[in-house]
Amino acid sequence: MDIASLRADTPGCQTKVHFNNAGAALPPYPVLHAMQEYLTEEANCGGYETAAANATALNRFYMAAGKLLNAPAKNIAFTSSATNSFARALSCIPFKKGDVVIIANEDYSSNQLQFLSLEERFEIELVRANSLPEGGVDVDHMVSLIRSRHPKLVSLTHVPTNTGLIQPVAEIGKVCREQEITYLVDACQSVGQMPLDVEEIGCDFLCATLRKFLRGPRGAGLLYVSDRILHKPWYPLFLDMYAATWTDDDTFVTAPDAKRFQDWEQPYALIAGSYAAIHYANEIGLQQIADRNKYLGGILRPRLASLPGVTMLDKGMEQASIITLSAPVNDPQWLMTSLRERNINTAISVIAGALIDFRSKGVNWALRISPHYYNTEDEIDTLLDALESLFANP
Repeated sequence: MDIASLRADTPGCQTKVHFNNAGAALPPYPVLHAMQEYLTEEANCGGYETAAANATALNRFYMAAGKLLNAPAKNIAFTSSATNSFARALSCIPFKKGDVVIIANEDYSSNQLQFLSLEERFEIELVRANSLPEGGVDVDHMVSLIRSRHPKLVSLTHVPTNTGLIQPVAEIGKVCREQEITYLVDACQSVGQMPLDVEEIGCDFLCATLRKFLRGPRGAGLLYVSDRILHKPWYPLFLDMYAATWTDDDTFVTAPDAKRFQDWEQPYALIAGSYAAIHYANEIGLQQIADRNKYLGGILRPRLASLPGVTMLDKGMEQASIITLSAPVNDPQWLMTSLRERNINTAISVIAGALIDFRSKGVNWALRISPHYYNTEDEIDTLLDALESLFANP
């Protein structure tokens, strides 16, 4: 991996030390140019006309996303975010009173909120599998719940936003396939930083975003939908004329592919940028990206742990490119702002985003550091020097 070339491809690397890739990564020039060129053509030619002229090129998004996930293009839908994808998937499932949904304690807070809303409105039963002392979902407990409770849905967040934990999504997927149970995986924080194979995972839905480790635009996401779901008479609660065809006064027919989860109105410049981002990652190779991220994390974690007053918070046998820690300062906003004043980007995770997990760890907030393959050893030194200085003078 030619890090110097990748950084030259990334304008933000010239001015920032960016360790907030779990929030929004720095996009490379191909992503910027794809969106700028599309917007320029749209301004000169008209929105509808530009979309028609670029229809073939825009369809490359679905092929590239399919390649990324080992899925046919027809099983991919473009959405505005991973959370939007998650909601569209949930809205197509015909829940009724008493249906059981099994999740994990570490699942993303927005997902937890959606399930709590379903519990309140439709009176489903939300069941959380136990966590292991060493971190992560207790697979044996979740499997026993699946086999004894016969849930309508099982859902698991692959990499939670507030910790480097990697959940064993494929192990759960195998059981869901055996039991013919619908399985929803949130890959918001894993797509773009490691290889993903929906066949290996065994999921029926997989939600992802473009702005994080894929280095794409904000306001863009994707949803994978399995053939098993597409063959069911399931569709999102609210459809429009892209997702379905109005066939008679009181009848309609849904799209046969994952397009039934899309809207007619699309941000086409973002689709162009999303294709460029996915193509960029595919060209580098997700395994190479994962290896580089593991290398950077291997440098960062022990050096962060050696700083006075720091407690590392990440658990789990396998960890992703998200590092969280408690720091010897009273004001997390001051810490993040002080780092930004030094042109170092990080993030703060708060307890409202990880209520169960942070309570178990006895913290109200955490500093989140998320390196990506274009970061360097020199940038790690810069970050550590800054933290050491700030912790000495809180």
